[in-house]
Amino acid sequence: MNKPLPRSIQEYLEQLREQLTGADPALIQDALYDAEEYLRGEMHQHPDKSEEQILAAIASTYGAPDEVAEAYRETELKVQAALRTPKPRKRVSLLGRFFSVLADAHTYTALFYMLLALFTGIFYFTWVVAGIALSFGLSSLIIGIPFFLLFLGSVRLLSLVEGRIVETFLGVRMPRRPPYTGGTQRLFTRIKELLVDGRTWSTLCYMVLQLPLGILYFTIVISWLAVSLALILSPLSHIWGSLIYFNGPVVISWLFEPLLVVIGILMLIGLMHFARGIAALHGHIAKALLVRVTD
Repeated sequence: MNKPLPRSIQEYLEQLREQLTGADPALIQDALYDAEEYLRGEMHQHPDKSEEQILAAIASTYGAPDEVAEAYRETELKVQAALRTPKPRKRVSLLGRFFSVLADAHTYTALFYMLLALFTGIFYFTWVVAGIALSFGLSSLIIGIPFFLLFLGSVRLLSLVEGRIVETFLGVRMPRRPPYTGGTQRLFTRIKELLVDGRTWSTLCYMVLQLPLGILYFTIVISWLAVSLALILSPLSHIWGSLIYFNGPVVISWLFEPLLVVIGILMLIGLMHFARGIAALHGHIAKALLVRVTD
C-alpha cells in the first residue's frame, strides 16, 4: 500500500530516503540532491502556492517518492552495466585465479591510482594546511569568516573531484552530486548545514590522510616493482653488468637465473594482487569519509 503524498519537501525527501534503504550511500546522496533541487526550483517558480499544492502537482510529473526511488535503482543498474569493464573469465583452479589478475583492467588502474595518490595527497595536504592556517591568521579581520567558509566550500568541491578519481580508477561508486543543493535556500541555512555536517570535517581528515597514504602507496609500488624487474632481468646481467648490488656488483650464476626470473614474475603478479586489495581498502576509506551519511 502506497504512503500518502508528502505535504512538505522535507517529508518528500524522508520518504525517498526510506524507499532507497539498502542502496549505495552515494546513489542515495545523488537522488536526494536531484529531488531537492527540483522541488525547491518548483517552489521558487510558484511562490503563490503552498508546498502541499506543489507536491501534489509534482507527483504526476516528477513522480512520487517510491516511483523516483525505483527509477533511480533501474537507472543505476543500467549505468553501472554500461561503465563496467568486461570481467576476465572466472577461473576455477587456484593457479588460474592467481594469474587472472593480469587480464583485469582494474588491476592496472589501481596501480596507477597508487602512484597518483602521492601527487594528489601533496596537493590536498597543502591546500588544507594552507587554508586552515590562513583562516586562523585572518580570524581577527573582517574577511576571516568569509575566507574560512570559502575554504570549506572549496574542500567540498575537491571531495567531488577526488570521488570521480576514486570511481574511475578504483571502481568504487562515489557521489556525483554535492550533499546539499543550496540554490534557493537562505544563506544562513546553507552555512549552518556546511558547519554541522560531519562530512565537512571528515573530508578534511581524508585530505590530510591522503599524503601519508600516498607516500606509502608510491613507495611500496616503486620498491616492489624495482625488485621484481631486477629479478626478471637478472639474466641480462652478463650483458649489461650486474643489476644487483651488495657491497659491489653481484654476478649471478646461470644456474640460479631461471629461479630468479620465476620469483620476479611471481612478485610482480603479487604486486598486482596487492594493488587490488589496496583499491578495495582505499575505496572503503573514501566512501566512509567523503560520502554523506543517510540515516
